[in-house]
Amino acid sequence: MIVPSQARCLASVLTILLIGCSTQPAPQQATKTEGQNTPKKPQELKYGIDVQPGPMDSILLKDYAPASSLVVPETKVPKPKYPAIDVHTHSYMSNVKAAEDVDRWLKVMDEVGLEKSVVFTGATGPEFDRQAELFAKYPQRFQVWCSIDTKDIDAPDYPQRAAAEIERCYRKGARGIGELSDKGFGLGGSEKKALPRDKRLHIDDPRLDLVWKKIAELKIPANIHIADHPSCWKPLGPNQERTPDFQHFNMTGKDVPSYEELLASRDRLVAKHPATTFIFCHLSNQGNDTATLAKFLDAHKNVYLDFSARDYELGRQPRTARKFMDKYKDRLMFGTDMGSEAHMYQGWWRLLETGDEFIPGRQWWRYYGLELPASTLEAVYRGTALKVLAR
Repeated sequence: MIVPSQARCLASVLTILLIGCSTQPAPQQATKTEGQNTPKKPQELKYGIDVQPGPMDSILLKDYAPASSLVVPETKVPKPKYPAIDVHTHSYMSNVKAAEDVDRWLKVMDEVGLEKSVVFTGATGPEFDRQAELFAKYPQRFQVWCSIDTKDIDAPDYPQRAAAEIERCYRKGARGIGELSDKGFGLGGSEKKALPRDKRLHIDDPRLDLVWKKIAELKIPANIHIADHPSCWKPLGPNQERTPDFQHFNMTGKDVPSYEELLASRDRLVAKHPATTFIFCHLSNQGNDTATLAKFLDAHKNVYLDFSARDYELGRQPRTARKFMDKYKDRLMFGTDMGSEAHMYQGWWRLLETGDEFIPGRQWWRYYGLELPASTLEAVYRGTALKVLAR
């Protein structure tokens, strides 16, 4: 038994021992294991949320496809409000190789309410003649266009030869030329077979003056793809606007003119040939900036636009796009450039006609229905095309 005096003595001893221990140097720490030298990641706050690591960190950007919990109306639009004319299709996209392929395409057109398709054959010479004959069975439903001869462009007779082939194709049924594409390597050019910069055949090249004059003389239009989406001139990486599906279109670091230089060649072309009717497809690759695009339309009355393959541009800015389309409805035409499947066409009807929200699209962002008024729908679906297309 410990008496009070003994307890006080024991407490004193323990106090002395504790004080003594506190003055001893700390024992040497064990050697740090691998990885302990890595500094702790500072806390990351985003709008008040403490961001922490987890399984989502290993998901690749290209695989991220979030499922939405949003419950909103989903309107089915099997046919457009007015019979539509598609001014931008390609025979290769619809895999047209024989007469039965044309029949199959026509069946889909009937199903979705499409009155007519303008078919870019991408051909001249015998290949154009072959394709023109395939579609000749349905002259009221398909209109075929030829391309342009880009062989031996340095030969002295090239301008006359190219213009003569346009006229020959016209006699065989061509009612326009296009889609002519200049993304920087010139007409008929590509990265794999690029000519030197000063040898390329750009759309404002004097060697093409006779072609543009011949088109005006025949009263047929030309559809031109100039430049590309402006994101193509931005570096690939985490800040690239469009998804990896489009990365092979990127022009960063390639031997091509800038986006701005290509649009300048467009402006020079239409100013030099005011009697020629030009259709610049994909909203002339300026759908991201409709204010500047409007100035281009105001300055050149011989210019029209198709909005093919720019559903993602219109759908992400529904209020701005609607104002632009209402104002310039007589200069705009419906086009797809996305094959010939029924659900593709019906996706367009939903985008243009309904007020549906958060519509799945082809990019990261969702689309919002434009809910275009009847007068605008009639114009872009068919009214403008009937005015522009040759008979």
